[in-house]
Amino acid sequence: MATDPLPPTGFLRLPQIIGNRRADPPIQPIIPVSRSSWWAGVRTGRYPAPVRLGPHTTAWRVEDIRQLIERAGHE
Repeated sequence: MATDPLPPTGFLRLPQIIGNRRADPPIQPIIPVSRSSWWAGVRTGRYPAPVRLGPHTTAWRVEDIRQLIERAGHE
């Protein structure tokens, strides 16, 4: 059985969602798309809207990412 990579609640920054292979250690993607594809999906409503936590901090609710994964599993 696979373990759930998402915390129960809270927020995720973009590298935690789409991964970052340059990080040390590399961050594995939850949703394997490019940064530009992610933002295009946010604009079209395919991906959830972000939450501004500060002037230079954007994040997504874990609950919204879980719903995205569940919705993709049903398609």
